[in-house]
Amino acid sequence: MAKRGSFGGFAASDGPKQLTLVADLTIANTVSDLILGDVREHLPLERIPLQGDVLGLGTTTSIDNGELTFLQDSASTSAIWRCVAHDGSIIKLSPGDGSGHFPYVCFTRDASTLRRPVAIESLGPTEEAPLQRLVAEAIAQGQRSGTLESAPIYGVRMLTHWHELVITVASKLCMGQQRRNMKVAASEAGSSTAGQSIYDMLQHYRLAPQPTEKTNDPIRYLGRAMQWDCCGFFDTEPELGRVTVPQPGAHLHLHGCSTDLAYGGHLHHEHASTRLKQLERLWLYPLQTFSALGSDMAVEDLSFDNGMIRFRVVNAGEMDVSDVGVAVVINDRYSSRRYIRIPWLSAGDDEEFTLSLSLPSGKQLITVIADPEEIVIEAENRRNNNRLDLEVQIS
Repeated sequence: MAKRGSFGGFAASDGPKQLTLVADLTIANTVSDLILGDVREHLPLERIPLQGDVLGLGTTTSIDNGELTFLQDSASTSAIWRCVAHDGSIIKLSPGDGSGHFPYVCFTRDASTLRRPVAIESLGPTEEAPLQRLVAEAIAQGQRSGTLESAPIYGVRMLTHWHELVITVASKLCMGQQRRNMKVAASEAGSSTAGQSIYDMLQHYRLAPQPTEKTNDPIRYLGRAMQWDCCGFFDTEPELGRVTVPQPGAHLHLHGCSTDLAYGGHLHHEHASTRLKQLERLWLYPLQTFSALGSDMAVEDLSFDNGMIRFRVVNAGEMDVSDVGVAVVINDRYSSRRYIRIPWLSAGDDEEFTLSLSLPSGKQLITVIADPEEIVIEAENRRNNNRLDLEVQIS
């Protein structure tokens, strides 16, 4: 996933639902995974440690669509705020409330020791300056002066004041299933959609001192909340699609909330209408090591006895999975397969199945395949255990 840095692992803590981080940045799926659509993998809120200065961003479930913003809750804790798609409002998430299952989320460990404050005056005038350029210049200055280590990805916290700000909020998880379809088939209807920027397809909102005088403005006006607390990442290789949209030059991915906690979302800092008034504070965090969480479906303990087939489907990965299919195939005849669907299987859990199976006399091959359509995002070297074969002799 990354060319530089190392993907460290993670170790389970004493509690079954929380990660003990050993890497600077943990990525559960990637932005590239998300924009392909139909993500079936989720990381629960309970497994994200929020002690200390934890940076992160992500997207919520298809049930309650929106963006995730990680803000400091106090000097010793951080909190995750969900930005609501239909009105741009925000809600503070609490573990156990049932709303925290994230198809894409990336977050740091407590990054307090990595925090590198930037002297804003060294950047020159910040009014009307492109935000990405200011962050890039701050990184370059820090490296030249020796106060900032070189890193593949930098965490970013900033306090900003705006003349005008356009934000977007994800209004659907499937940013374009056409993108995935185009790998195997051309679609005249899908080519235009696939060519659009991901942000063109999201709900847009405008923050400004006054509403625009245009009566046909496609961007909905929210209000006058012009100071924003922001958190995100600057990727030196955005084409990899780890924490930013996989496009050349799209280095900065930034989510935020207004400081009055009225609104939140993805800061569309590159939008033509967005105009910065003042960059009030900027902290950078050099992130060297990464941990990639993934899925790993497996079939185990396949047996046949007295007309009954038994097997277990195991979620051996680090992500919860939803709506996963299991196929039972006899003698490679997929047209007559038996099919089971698992609504939800948490990381580390398994489910046992028993099916009656009438087989003719002679040698028969029973095959059980978890996720036969390969909808769950798994590394190729993890797919070997998705299928299990059993030869039986029926007298």
